[in-house]
Amino acid sequence: MTAFRTATTTAAADSNRTGLSVEALARGFLDNLYYLQARFPPIATTNDYYLALAYTVRDRLLRHWIRTAETYFERASRTVCYLSAEYLLGPHLGKNLINMGIEKQVRQAVAQLGLGIDLEALLEREEEPGLGNGGLGRLAACYLDSLATLEIPTIGYGIRYEFGIFDQEIRDGWQLEVTDKWLQLGNPWEIPRPEIAYNIGFGGGTETYTAGDGRQRVRWVPAHAVRGIGYDTPQLGYRVNTANMLRLWSAQACESFDFEAFNVGDYYGAVEEKLISENLTKVLYPNDEPIQGKVLRLEQQYFFASCSLQDMIRIHLQRAHNLDDFHLKYVVQLNDTHPSIAIAELMRLLVDEHDYAWETAWDITRRTFAYTNHTLLPEALERWPLPLFASHLPRHLEIIYEINRRFLDEVRARYPGDDARAARLSLIDESGQRFVRMAHLACAGSHAVNGVSALHTELLKRRTMKDFHELWPQKLTNITNGVTPRRFMVLANPGLSRLICDAIGDGWIKDLEQLRRLEPLADDPAFREEFRRVKVACKRNLAEFARRSMDTEISAESLFDIQVKRIHEYKRQHLNVLHILTLYNEMKRRPQDDFVSRTFFFGGKAAPGYRMAKLIIKLINSVAEIINSDADVAGRLRVSFIPDFNVKTGQRIYPAADLSEQISLAGTEASGTGNMKLALNGALTIGTLDGANIEIRAAVGENNFYLFGLTAEQVEVTRARGYHPGEIADGDARLREILTQLRNGVFSGGDKHLFAPLVDDLRTRDPYLVLADFDDYVACQQRVSAAFRDVEAWTRTAILTVARMGWFSSDRAIREYCERIWKVEPVSVTLELL
Repeated sequence: MTAFRTATTTAAADSNRTGLSVEALARGFLDNLYYLQARFPPIATTNDYYLALAYTVRDRLLRHWIRTAETYFERASRTVCYLSAEYLLGPHLGKNLINMGIEKQVRQAVAQLGLGIDLEALLEREEEPGLGNGGLGRLAACYLDSLATLEIPTIGYGIRYEFGIFDQEIRDGWQLEVTDKWLQLGNPWEIPRPEIAYNIGFGGGTETYTAGDGRQRVRWVPAHAVRGIGYDTPQLGYRVNTANMLRLWSAQACESFDFEAFNVGDYYGAVEEKLISENLTKVLYPNDEPIQGKVLRLEQQYFFASCSLQDMIRIHLQRAHNLDDFHLKYVVQLNDTHPSIAIAELMRLLVDEHDYAWETAWDITRRTFAYTNHTLLPEALERWPLPLFASHLPRHLEIIYEINRRFLDEVRARYPGDDARAARLSLIDESGQRFVRMAHLACAGSHAVNGVSALHTELLKRRTMKDFHELWPQKLTNITNGVTPRRFMVLANPGLSRLICDAIGDGWIKDLEQLRRLEPLADDPAFREEFRRVKVACKRNLAEFARRSMDTEISAESLFDIQVKRIHEYKRQHLNVLHILTLYNEMKRRPQDDFVSRTFFFGGKAAPGYRMAKLIIKLINSVAEIINSDADVAGRLRVSFIPDFNVKTGQRIYPAADLSEQISLAGTEASGTGNMKLALNGALTIGTLDGANIEIRAAVGENNFYLFGLTAEQVEVTRARGYHPGEIADGDARLREILTQLRNGVFSGGDKHLFAPLVDDLRTRDPYLVLADFDDYVACQQRVSAAFRDVEAWTRTAILTVARMGWFSSDRAIREYCERIWKVEPVSVTLELL
């Protein structure tokens, strides 16, 4: 190892592979264009140039990565293993330039080459990795950034989805799902590891046998298996030498070609196993309405959990002789219930494969795992039908039965005679069709469980996990989510970042609490003017993007009202639409009145099988079509749905927002992180007391947050008393008018049936109390409009919002995990001078 290190440090300081000067970067770019892309400038495409630059940056990144791995190996560092079914990483190039501190040099190098292309075009060319969907995956990506920045030894584990979730197109106002071919032109940031591969079994049955020591053992005999292959992507921290590893698993056939079948003319049969096996990692979150979708989702979860655990064991045994200290080497964080099958799988590996006694194996397992819960919605707490689980993972069901038997013995000893409590706590739901409760397995098999906002954690204790909290009151804790300022401020909003750096220096990028130093500048007229100038530039950038991509003309002088997030009824995009229609009707009735000009932006994807969410998208676009073509409201009211919302699009939207819509029903959103990204970029928030909104309001100041709506406690009371939304609809003239318009086809070309399901649902069920919060929401929006007229006061509030959002950094969240759950210390990585 020392000889290797010595050899690598003899390279010239201006090496084409590691040099950071403009000249070295330019030479490295041309080298990669010639020797990796086999292209020369007159025939090279934009994608060739992007790949050449990406490989040039990756060359420099690999030095950090190799030295980091070497340091962890030498020190046998305790390591965080983050298991997540999705990672919404966003494009790599810009983030790596920021974190490495070479954006300026690279920009100059690209310009110096005289190729007729600039850095912005190459950044725009990068395809976004299709590895995540919503907040869960974006949180995982933020945490990887913070873990590396804080120098915490980490391995992220997940699935290398070939096609991601889907690209969203809007046709005739409807969401159309299109294959996300993010890997079609290659991924320069990943390194295949075909030698790091594990066989993963499915189906079959189990058999009992007598081991050499005379003890009875169980052997799983799978019916078939697939092979998991690792693909590694370095995750560099900000201005540190640490580059951690994200290892994603791709499924392949154990035997990809049946030569015997081919020889007898069965050409399709010859590759059948290859096709079946590779389907496992084709798509993120297959539609699980049909049974085939449920099977595929369960198999995906087990596949990546087993690959990851086998990989941890392999790495551990490089230095250790056994797995006695496995829990001291690793702490495994389960990012929601998707990877919770890992608990049963580690038990199988320890008991069946490594001959540990049950009690010892269970002690290691519980001390290894920690679990983050991300939802209060019962339908999102995964449950698997027992027959399905038994047919695909028979040994794991046996293990879960045994875990459950011992666990319920503990429960009954603690609460004798309380059969109802035992039934509620059981890992098996025995009411009606029997299910395996994966959240229960995660709670029973982890040494720590956390919620992701103060309210979310309190509701877990009071409702969702009440029995577990009473059983183990010390186990459940709160760690509020955070976001990385490197991507969502420095990269996404360079104008604001430069303004802040000029005012207080650049220390805030790694210590976001330093934003507090901006507070006095809120009263500085010159700073307010510069802040407004930056905001208007961001708004013009978004308006130009809307013009180019959607042929929509938008005034940057209007109030940019933003709601971008996954489309779901509980997030209440339809409440936003009801307010828009209220404004529209008022403008039509009183065209002479002085209304504040507003542009409403929506963005987000609906799950392919979620009909009501897709109807809400259609509603937004139908309303936009009518409003945007109505001369009576031109220049005062516009609506825009931005297709295919993702990280790259978000980086345009967040800096341009004036108002952040965080309007979910209180008690439904676990935390939210879009609320943090928007506020950090100077958007004021209108929202309910839900998720992290509560903590944001406390941080920025109650007077700087536009609060409306029922509280979580009031929601419970309203439902308990009997909620009758039809009475609210009939008693409010505005709602009566809007719902009648929707029913009569005013916004659907005369089609009276199109929005009838939505209208009927609001009038009869309204499960997320849209109508109950409508009046307060509209009144709150009127306060927003009045405040926006006072430009100086609005700007002052926006500056104070930015200044007081430092606590919501993902760095702070990771420090809390390290101190309170993981017990992991930073490990500094030193690079030798070249």
